[in-house]
Amino acid sequence: MPQTPPAVQPEPITADPPHRTDRTLLTQSWLDLAFLHWAADPAAVAPLLPAGTVPDTFDGVTYVGLVAFRMHRVGWFRLPGLPYLGTFPETNVRLYSVDGHGRRGVVFRSLDASRLLPVAVGRWAFRLPYVWSRMSVRSDGAVVTYRSDRRWPGPRGARSALRVEVGEPVAEPTDLEHFLTARWGMHSSFAGRPLYLPNTHPRWPLHRARLLACDETLLTAAGLDAPLGPPASVLYSPGVPVRFGAAARPPARAVPRQRRGGS
Repeated sequence: MPQTPPAVQPEPITADPPHRTDRTLLTQSWLDLAFLHWAADPAAVAPLLPAGTVPDTFDGVTYVGLVAFRMHRVGWFRLPGLPYLGTFPETNVRLYSVDGHGRRGVVFRSLDASRLLPVAVGRWAFRLPYVWSRMSVRSDGAVVTYRSDRRWPGPRGARSALRVEVGEPVAEPTDLEHFLTARWGMHSSFAGRPLYLPNTHPRWPLHRARLLACDETLLTAAGLDAPLGPPASVLYSPGVPVRFGAAARPPARAVPRQRRGGS
């Protein structure tokens, strides 16, 4: 079914959060992140997005992201994060979206995590596609290795084995790199209604990275086509602390038209 385009121009892409998180729902840190991105046809991914959103594009192209990292100390509200249950490896398959109010965000097609209780809470409380997997993140000098083998609920056998070599810091990210990493909310649905959860964190400290190995089936398990070539972008970040706010109300008025890097 064709999706309705946004009623207003998408909000500008900003390296710093465009909003405040006054009511904190969750706190956590994302550490040792590898960002892999492949270009995709917006028409191919549009049916995979929640109602009320369309693919967010850069120069007419959208992207599929495979993001592997360490989740660290997830905590509710402003309580201290949990050292064991709230700390685990995670690998996400994500798409890029914009809603009818111009709010840019990500849509998760799958979230592999190695702790069963957070997986169950994420599936039940937030209706997110969390899956339980056997996972590890290991560093050896400048080389970081991420492994994920799916356990439940499946499809069993879906896996990801990535190895990246971390390079020099990125002094000034390109417009595309901002588009892929500076995302300040998540689009989903709950009880059949659109849901937008905003987040805030410091500006990403990014590094160039070289992909040394990639053996993965998570993209096809998420309903996407298998990549036909190497990623269009490979980045690394040592990480940031993050706060998620409560479900956000739509903005009162349209945001200004964006001149560069928008959809």
